Amino acid sequence: MPSSAKLSKIIATSRPTFLILTPCCLLPAIAFAVVEHIPISYPHLLLIFIGALAAHISVNMFNEYGDFSSGLDFNTQRTAFSGGSGALPSSPKLATAVHIAAIVSLLITVVVGCYFIWLYGWGLLPIGLPGVLLVYFYTSKITHSPLLCLMAPGLAFGPLMICGAYYAVSGQYSLAVFGMSLMVFFLVNNLLLLNQFPDVKADADAGRRHLPILIGRKKSAWVYVAFLLAAYAALAASVWLSLLPAYSLLGLLTVLLAVPAAKMAVEYADDIERLKPALALNVMITLASPLLVAAGLFLKALL
Repeated sequence: MPSSAKLSKIIATSRPTFLILTPCCLLPAIAFAVVEHIPISYPHLLLIFIGALAAHISVNMFNEYGDFSSGLDFNTQRTAFSGGSGALPSSPKLATAVHIAAIVSLLITVVVGCYFIWLYGWGLLPIGLPGVLLVYFYTSKITHSPLLCLMAPGLAFGPLMICGAYYAVSGQYSLAVFGMSLMVFFLVNNLLLLNQFPDVKADADAGRRHLPILIGRKKSAWVYVAFLLAAYAALAASVWLSLLPAYSLLGLLTVLLAVPAAKMAVEYADDIERLKPALALNVMITLASPLLVAAGLFLKALL
């Protein structure tokens, strides 16, 4: 296989189309810093982006390597939103290279984190250390615990990433930013939850234990609905408590997508073909909601 083809396969295991989630989650933290008139260093912004993106790439590559090694990749029913990239089953000799790339990506995140610890002190460690552990152990350990598997994605992209980014910009934590991160917490948990529906049998055969395996797709669909409601309630509560400006409520516009997504999730939980439009809507909700919150915050800063 030519070197360019090998590189393309390795890059594919990072799941590039999914990486857009990282800037979508970072942007509300940056927007809130602008609202608070916190001076922003553009080199620091770049480092924050590199560190967060490297963590996302790392967890994806660890997941691809783990699923290939366990044999799960050979049994999944792939969709545009689940089942992995399929790169390693078609090029098994690249497995070691992908594993090394996952480790290197995580080390990049650690180096960036150490820089901000050096800059601000140890305050970032309570955010950074759990984030590194979530990345490293997600596939090998966390996916075998239904509760951890349900909560870990949202914890990583919500409170850890958003609060960590704000700390890296400002050198401090903010209750408002934490409140804002709760919306992302519930939405990203939902992103992974619904994407597990097509893979229930393959995941169970490989020893995974996530919620749809434990309680079934039908009951898990109601958890999905509850998390949607919790996401919007968290945003509304943050505004009601005056933690966030009213402009942040732009994030509620995705309710227009959430209603049909919830309806389809409940109605077609066991019919994967008819569920696929809900998977697409779910991605749109997860990406658009924090972007709309950030847009509202930037609008507040301009007015």
